Parts: sequence; structure tokens; C-alpha cells
Amino acid sequence: MTKVLPVGIAGLGWYVPERVVDNHYFTRFVDTSDDWILQRTGIAERRFLADDQRPSDIFYEAGKRALENAEVRPEEVDLVILATISGDFLGCPATACIVQDRLGCSNASAFDIQAACTGFVYGLQIGKQFIASGTHKNVLVIGGEALSRICDLHDRNSVVIFADGGGAVLLQPHDQCRQGLIEDSMLGADGSGSHFIQRPEGGGVKPMNPQILAEGTHLLRMKGREVYRFAVERMTTLMSWAMEGQNPEELGWVFPHQMNRRILETASGKLNIPKEKVYINIQNFGNTSSGTIPICIGEAYEKDLLVKDTLLVFAAFGAGLTWGAARIRW
Repeated sequence: MTKVLPVGIAGLGWYVPERVVDNHYFTRFVDTSDDWILQRTGIAERRFLADDQRPSDIFYEAGKRALENAEVRPEEVDLVILATISGDFLGCPATACIVQDRLGCSNASAFDIQAACTGFVYGLQIGKQFIASGTHKNVLVIGGEALSRICDLHDRNSVVIFADGGGAVLLQPHDQCRQGLIEDSMLGADGSGSHFIQRPEGGGVKPMNPQILAEGTHLLRMKGREVYRFAVERMTTLMSWAMEGQNPEELGWVFPHQMNRRILETASGKLNIPKEKVYINIQNFGNTSSGTIPICIGEAYEKDLLVKDTLLVFAAFGAGLTWGAARIRW
């Protein structure tokens, strides 16, 4: 029987663009206001790429910082996994390959995965398997988005929510890094809800044409009410799974996907998780999809908020529909 190796998080890094976009910016394009956005989403500002930046700039910076934090040289990396729905190109080539080259990970294989906002949790589980099997020693998992590039400025349901940014972790055998033990994780999907969050046209079903470009139907669309109901139920379920059989006093932080402040507060309230244990930074960075959780944990690490031997919970849901959670013993 093959021995399964415990897997840990050896390094963390995160990056958001310098360009700050406040809520007032959107009043030029849609019927909204700073108060409306803040009250309904909890978002005060977010970051967008500069015009001369690429999405891969986000992923490169996050990955570079994770490697530096882990004190691992790029050529020691065996695999680069990138979770994103907004890479440099339309699926080909994989943006992970571009990032692999820019980082100098010359001995690594690389691929993208698409699970939208759940992407980082999916990537964490995939990367864990490569380490646990003993075939890889250093796996770089990056989650991030440049959603400003695929949002419709005239669609109020989505444009005020989504943003740009990302984070990364470097995975190693736990006996090597001695921190961030990935104890357990779960993943799920329900394709019957695939139409809740999607780019309706411009793909293989309805290939790009001048009408699609003019109408903007190749850009991201979201059915807000349906997503809200699903999000509250699913986030509650994920947090419940993560805390089942655990000592609540050992909980350090819940790092949830930052989709909407009201959803996070409602879900944690249902499970009596103290709000001071739920890490929320959506007010500063908006919803960066697969980037939210690694940004949160990276920021918390830099603030020295991660305490040894405490339990960390990751929980996310996203387009697909997809969902996932993980328990980490820091």
C-alpha cells in the first residue's frame, strides 16, 4: 500500500494591483451609489489592473512572494497550478505556463483549472495529492483573477462586486515545512446551476460575432437572487462540515470566499461562529473570485494573526456551480 504523506503550507504570498477603484466610479455607468453598494455587498473599494498590466502579472507576483516566503528557488518547483477564469488568453495557452516561465520554474509542469470562486480550494486539493503521493516535493498553487477584464461596466449585478487580485501557497511534505497541515478537504459541484453565473455567449456554443461583441453578452453575467440563496445555504453547509467534530475553542480563523459581507455574516451567525473569528476584507478588495481566500490568509499571515496549532477553515462556492472547504492545522 502506498504511503500517504501529510502535506503542509510552506509559504504564502499575495498581490493586488495598485489602482484603487471606489464605489463612486460606477455611478458613471450604472444606476447605483456608494451607499447602495456598501449596504448590499460590504464593498467600499476594490483593485483593478492598470491598462498596461496583464492578468499574469497578478499571478506572477503572488507566486514569487510565496516562493520567497518559503525560501524555495524557482527551479526547485515541480508543478504550478493556477486557478483562474480570467487568464491572459481564452484558454490557450494556459496562463500557468506563462507564469511558470516568468517565475523561472524551469523544472515544473504547469496547468490551469477552472472552478471560478472555488478554484483555489480545488487547486489546494489537487496540489495536495501530488505531494501526498510522494511524486512531488514543491507544488505552487495560485488562485487569482482579473475580473475587471471580463465584466460588463453596464451590468449593475456584477460590475460593482468583482475585482482583481490573487494569492499563492507553496505546498511541501509537512515533515519538511512543519506548518499549515492540510488535515481534510471536500469538493462538490452541481452543474444544474451552471446558468447562475456565466459568460453566456462568445464560446463554443455561440461563437464570437459582431452582434455578441456589440451587446456584451460575452462578458460575465450573474443572477443575483439565485446566487444569494445558494450562497447562504452552501456557505453554512461548508462551515458546518469544517467544524464537525472539532473543538470550537481551537478555531483560529474562518477564511471564507469574499462574495458578500451579508452572506458571510448570515452563514457564520447560523452556526454561532464568533464574528471576530471570520476573516473579512471584502471592504478593501471586493470579490476576487479564486483570489479571495489566498489573499485573506496571506494578509493574516503578514499581520501575524496565524497562531500555531489553531484550526483554520477555508470555505468557498462559485460558478459551475462548485463548492469546497478545507481544514488546516497551522
